[in-house]
Order: sequence, then C-alpha cells, then structure tokens
Amino acid sequence: MTRFRFDIVAALLPLITLGFMAFAGPARAVEKQELVVVTSYPPSFFEPFRAAFERANADMRVTIVQRNTASASRFVIEKADVPADIFWASAADAFELLKRNGSLRPIAPRNTGAPDHVFGYPVNDPQGYYLGFALSGYGFVYNPAHLARSKLPVPEDWQDLLNPVYSGQIGITTPSRSGTTHLIVEALLQTYGWEKGWAMLSQLGGNLSTVTARSFGVASGVAQRRFSIGITIDFLATSPDFAGAGNVFVLPPDTVFVPASIGILSRARNVPGAERFVDFVLSEAGQKLLLSPAIARIPVNPALNSGLLPQEDGERLLKSGGFDAALSARRYGLVNLIFDDYIVRRRATLARLWKRAADLEAMNIEDAQRLSMLARARRLLRQPPLSASEVANVAEALQGEWPRGVARSPAHAELASRLRALIEQNLNEAEQLLSSAARSGGPVNLHPWRQ
Repeated sequence: MTRFRFDIVAALLPLITLGFMAFAGPARAVEKQELVVVTSYPPSFFEPFRAAFERANADMRVTIVQRNTASASRFVIEKADVPADIFWASAADAFELLKRNGSLRPIAPRNTGAPDHVFGYPVNDPQGYYLGFALSGYGFVYNPAHLARSKLPVPEDWQDLLNPVYSGQIGITTPSRSGTTHLIVEALLQTYGWEKGWAMLSQLGGNLSTVTARSFGVASGVAQRRFSIGITIDFLATSPDFAGAGNVFVLPPDTVFVPASIGILSRARNVPGAERFVDFVLSEAGQKLLLSPAIARIPVNPALNSGLLPQEDGERLLKSGGFDAALSARRYGLVNLIFDDYIVRRRATLARLWKRAADLEAMNIEDAQRLSMLARARRLLRQPPLSASEVANVAEALQGEWPRGVARSPAHAELASRLRALIEQNLNEAEQLLSSAARSGGPVNLHPWRQ
C-alpha cells in the first residue's frame, strides 16, 4: 500500500510541477514595471490619466510624486538618488530650470498637428527637451454679485487692475509658490520691460486684498467673497469645486496662452515606459481626457480645441517677441525674491501709500512744490530695488537660485538683505513725500471707495 501511494505521488509529481508552472507563468507575464511621475497637478487631474494609462498598459504601474512646482523642481534637482522618470507640470520656466541643470533628456515631438506657436508662445521646447500637451489662458475670475454690491466695474485688461477703485479687491498667489503665477509676472515684465513691469506690479500690490498661499486659493477666495477679483488661469477658475459659487472667468484681449508640458528626466530608470506615457498623453485618447469637466484643459490637438481658443488677431501680451522661457528661468529666483519682499511683505504699506497718492491726486493740487513731491513719491513707489542694468550685473547663480531653497549661500543672503534695504528706503522716502504734500494743504479728503 505504501509502495502504491509512492507510485501515485511519483506519477502525479510532474503534473503538480506543471500546475505550479502554469500558475507562475501568468504571474510573471503580468509583473508590472514601475513608472514614477513627478507632477504639480492635483489628483483630480492625474488620476484619470493614471487609470486610463494602466488600463491600456497592463504591464505598467504608475507612481505619482505630487508637489507644487517649486518643490517638485527641487525634488528633481536635489533628490537625484530617488527614482523618477517623468516631470509633468504647467510652468515652462520650471522645465527650463531642469533643462539648464541637465535633468531632462531629449525627447522627440509627437505628431499632434499642433502649430509651432500659439499666441506668441512655442508649444514645444525649441531645443527638444519637453513637449506641450495642453493650453491654458490667463485672466480674471470675479463674482458679479460681489462686484455689483461694491459698485465696481468688471476689469477688461491688465491695466484696469491698476485702477485705485479696486483697492483691497484683488487676490493673487505669490510666484514663489506658484509656477503659473510666476509665468504671468514674467509675461508682464517681458512685455512692458523691467522697470515698467515692476511699476505695474507695485500698483497692483496697492490694490491687493491678499496673497494666497496656493494657486487654488485665488478662485476659492472669490467664491467665498473674501475679495472681488482674482488673477488666475482658466482651469483653476473653472474648477467644479466652484460650480455653485457664481464665479465668472474672463480672458482679457491681451491674454497669455501657454502650454502645460511633459518631459522625461535624464535619470529615468524606465525610459521605454516614460516614452509610452508621453505617447498616451499626446494621443487622441489622452487629449480627449483633457476635455473632461474634472480636468478642463484645452488640448494642443487642433482637431479637439476648435472653438476653445480666441482669434489671434487681437491685442495680446508677448506680442512683440514671444515669451523667453530661458530668460524667465535664468532670473527665476531673483524675480520671486523681489516679488516676495516688494509686493507680498509690503502689501499693507503699498496699499496705504498708493491710497494716499490717489487721494492727493483727486484733490487737483495746483501748488507746484506739492505736485513735485507727489510725482517724486509716485516714482519711488514704482521703482524696483534693482534697475535692469543692475540686474545684468547680478551673478547668474544668484539670479537663478530658488529663494525658498533649503540652503542659501552667504552671497544670496547678502543680496536679499540689500534688496530689502533698498525697498525700505524707497518706500520710507515716498511716505515722507506724501505726508509733506498732504500737510501743505491741510487734511486729505478720503474718497469713499478708498476707505
């Protein structure tokens, strides 16, 4: 009996082995390759792409590293030993920073039918390191009921936002925390020039109600009636989260349409998988995902964006020479540092001083000395701490350094200290001039909309 059982087991052993092999075979066949995507997009954006890509590619598993643009870029640059294959974000200058750092590998364009430029902005990196996959326009989000209650007009262009009637009515995000905001700041600087651009940003600073910590907070603040107008990008303004708030988003005639981009990192461990992911994002199926209400982006594929883009024959920012992403990347840290110290930290001071200047101007002063003091004060309020020629003499390493980086060099600390001192000096002198101009004519009559 024992021998019989032994013979049975011996006879069945090959079959048992084949059975285990049959189970093991499929397990090996579906063994998944990991693809790591570093992105600034929220889950509502990337989850539909991840799910659709994994359904179409059963051998792939996508891991997402989600951070804001500045943090995501630092992660790529500073965490070189951590697996990462793809960088996926809206801010073109973040891609330029990574390209200059050697963190991106060349990538071949896909045949989407997209033009080379949209509203003066290149869709793909001309040097071939990242590709545009979606388009977004910058404009204003506002709440009609809130504007009507404050008896305020709807702004139509960027210059309108400088009108003193909007004092305390505008929200924006700081560009050091938001790559999308940094891009609109750079667009203004590149369109109007360094000095005039900062003069506009200073006047805008005088009208700010708040500077939000996140890009999402701008449309949220308008929806909650914390301020009347927000400067933002279309997909944030039209988020389903604000569907019932009554918010309205408008593109000014001089809008900026910029591509959101995707690139493969030079340290990528799964290059074939990364190429397949890029293929999917730029495929018809991937481009159609952008049109879903939860994502609400404009595809670069012209067959899918018909009717979603305005005509290009009107006025626009970047109308002279297009957007120089390399310039933006080269001075990224310096622009953010100035904006934080000049606009964000001095917001209350700018509001007070621009308010006083507007009130004095409304008095129709005729005294030449007082008019001279008022004009000098306005020049100081509009003056950036460094002129364009002085910026050219700042070391490139200091211009491009991230102002929120973990480690700052002594040279960077010295530059930051010098900028703060110059800003304080200009604003203190402007305040003294405005006070003198006001005293010469007695008390200043404040306008109701300015209180």
